[in-house]
Amino acid sequence: MLSTARLAHPSSPLPVTRLQILARGSSVTPLAAPRRYASNAVSELPTSPSTRYLKPVYDFSAHTQSSATKNTISLSDEYLLPVYARPPFVLSHGRGSWVWDADGRKFLDFSAGIAVNALGHADPGVSEVLQKQSSTLLHTSNAYYNEWTPKLAELLVTLTNKEGGLGYAAGSTSPSSSAAKQGAKVFFANSGTEANEGALKIARKVGKDRWAAATGGKVDDSSCPKTRIVCFENSFHGRSMGALSVTSTEKYQIPFRPLIPGVSVGKLNDLECLQRLITDDTCAVIVEPIQGEGGAAAATEEWLRALRKRCDETGTVLIFDEIQCGLYRTGNLWAHSALPIDCHPDVITMAKPLGNGYPIGAVLLRNSLASTMTPGTHGTTFGGSPTACAVGHHVLNRLSDRAFVTHMKEMSAYMDSRLEVLPKWFSTILQPHVRGRGFIRGLGFNDVSHPGEVVQLARERGVFLLTAGKDAVRLVPSLNVNKEEVDIAMDVLEGCLSSLRG
Repeated sequence: MLSTARLAHPSSPLPVTRLQILARGSSVTPLAAPRRYASNAVSELPTSPSTRYLKPVYDFSAHTQSSATKNTISLSDEYLLPVYARPPFVLSHGRGSWVWDADGRKFLDFSAGIAVNALGHADPGVSEVLQKQSSTLLHTSNAYYNEWTPKLAELLVTLTNKEGGLGYAAGSTSPSSSAAKQGAKVFFANSGTEANEGALKIARKVGKDRWAAATGGKVDDSSCPKTRIVCFENSFHGRSMGALSVTSTEKYQIPFRPLIPGVSVGKLNDLECLQRLITDDTCAVIVEPIQGEGGAAAATEEWLRALRKRCDETGTVLIFDEIQCGLYRTGNLWAHSALPIDCHPDVITMAKPLGNGYPIGAVLLRNSLASTMTPGTHGTTFGGSPTACAVGHHVLNRLSDRAFVTHMKEMSAYMDSRLEVLPKWFSTILQPHVRGRGFIRGLGFNDVSHPGEVVQLARERGVFLLTAGKDAVRLVPSLNVNKEEVDIAMDVLEGCLSSLRG
């Protein structure tokens, strides 16, 4: 095994950093330059950017790779479809917010498997449930009942009733919206893309039902015009043909056009476009309350209220894609949980954190829509398996624990206090406002070439970050991240921004 803290320039005098010490397992006191703190800062917030990570900690050039790493990369290049651009190292194991590569380097993961590993890597509780359930009943298909699928569905609905969302005000037991009826239903899939495909299918069928009821026509009449779908700029809803058709990003769509017809694209938070976009021919509107891949931009309460109102006026199904922003990433069960009920959707799609890495997705919808779906109208072979739902039930119980949520809110507030000063310190590099909420945050850059560069610089300093859209760096850590880990990530980010500034 190679050195666990390989330096980019061994001959250069580098300060020993906390990250290097953790990587080496050393107890040596850090020799980094002392931080300057405000005299009255009880929370020990810095008053100037950290200088600990001005230079790289790791060198990823080919001569540093072990033969095992070279063999794995070579095997991947030979046999895997080349649709991913990966950095030249091989991850071997993880624990909590940390991962190690096959050559012993240690990384703080503030990408969390793209907002998936809410409980971190190799969580013992998740591992135990996986082992127990997979050795009891791994898969049965949906031709039969199993114990865990209805239990997870019940938990999703009861938590939504209690904490708010889908027409329920927080703390209520039934929807207060005049458009909502008692209860909700769940459909389980294997991924976020599949959840969105299911939601769009349901909305299309509801649209035909509503058109037939209004006109006296037949639901299977091919002349039914209520089939159009509305999405928004910088959205990301998946890569299958249906989900891709409402993912309004040119680089994803261009190679695969023509896509599904009848899709109109609006702009997030643009009130004026709603009347024109959403008409009596619209069956579905799909939107992320906080965009993930698109740059961590959040929809405003005013705009969501107007969107809900316009959908009600036209009999349109409103879908909130909470695949990345939902399930406590904002500090609430749903990104819309704390909003008034006149901002709520008819359908919620979810996936990423629900299985903490085990594939699972779901559609949660109001009962008023669920009645349109009868046996044979939708289905899946693997979705809702006993193993996926046992894991999901365990994860959701853990995430919804009050002590867990309190800790997550405290840590995200602390990270926010570290992030909000960055646009002031690096005003020539960063846009003035930090995007997102909770643990889905984005830093906008003035130069669109900088986000990718910052992600690479951070990786060389032992931290994983993500880009988002054309102009942002995204931070989506595990939800149980601690203060020391937040500090390391922020210090590294400050070092990267200082390197950019020169």
